[in-house]
Amino acid sequence: MRTLRDVKVGETVKVAKIDGTGPIKRRIMDMGITKGVEVYVRKVAPLGDPVEVTVRGYELSIRKADAEIIQVQ
Repeated sequence: MRTLRDVKVGETVKVAKIDGTGPIKRRIMDMGITKGVEVYVRKVAPLGDPVEVTVRGYELSIRKADAEIIQVQ
C-alpha cells in the first residue's frame, strides 16, 4: 500500500488508514487527516522534509516520518 510520503506533487489522494499508535496517531487525526479525507500534495521541501498538503481547505506541513504512517489510495 502507498503512503502519503510516496505521493507526487500535484496529486490528490484519499486516506485509507493511519498506522500509527498513541499520541502520534491522535495528533495526525486532530490535524484533520482521517480515514476517507482527500489530501492534495502541494509541495515537497528541497530535502524532502516536510511535505506541504492541503486537507479540508487548509494548508498543513507534515514531517516525512508522519507521512509514512498515513496509507493512501
